[in-house]
Amino acid sequence: MKSNKKILLVEDDPNFGKILKDYLTINNYEISLAVNGIEGFEKFNKSEFDLCILDIMMPFKDGLTLAKEIREVNESIPLIFLTAKNLKDDVLKGYKIGADDYLTKPFDSEILLAKIKSILNRKPSVDTEQKDIFEFDFGEFSFNSKLRILTHKEGDSFKLSPKENQLLKMLVLNFDDLLPRDIALNKIWRDANYFTSRSMDVYIAKLRKYLEKDLSLKIINVHGEGFRLMQD
Repeated sequence: MKSNKKILLVEDDPNFGKILKDYLTINNYEISLAVNGIEGFEKFNKSEFDLCILDIMMPFKDGLTLAKEIREVNESIPLIFLTAKNLKDDVLKGYKIGADDYLTKPFDSEILLAKIKSILNRKPSVDTEQKDIFEFDFGEFSFNSKLRILTHKEGDSFKLSPKENQLLKMLVLNFDDLLPRDIALNKIWRDANYFTSRSMDVYIAKLRKYLEKDLSLKIINVHGEGFRLMQD
């Protein structure tokens, strides 16, 4: 029985791409295969997908560039990166874009399958007690979590990504108190593992950059426990 889950696979190695496509098809996924970033983006725009698997090293348009373009269209679709090189810079760039996971070739196809299942089985969480609270004032900022807009008193405003928005909202709701790392990971990423933890660190760094307009505000890293948004 088909899972009805559609995956965009962008892989420039035709042999490996076909093998991976066949393997995922056997495991009840509907796969659309593209051989470069240009073709991948064309296919992404022509159909609805549940997840994208992107090779990083590709001609014409690399996977990181493709991911940025996909994120401009859909900020929440899960992304898994594949690469032949285990380069720290590639990993960090991937997480800055919003990667959900990362695999270095060669990899066990069953591990990829497990990661896909884990990501697609995540269920969005809604906090019924807090879902109607969306306007906040703290320090020199006002924050509308429904519109995902953070505004400084001098007029500068930032449009936050969905994960930036969720993370900042949790920090503000726990202002001057500890936001446990595991709680944030499970609520926003719906999984607490090494990869999601590194991804959250990237988003914390982005939020610190936004908030630096107000020197009295700080996001403190409580080692081994979580984060605390506070004001001097």
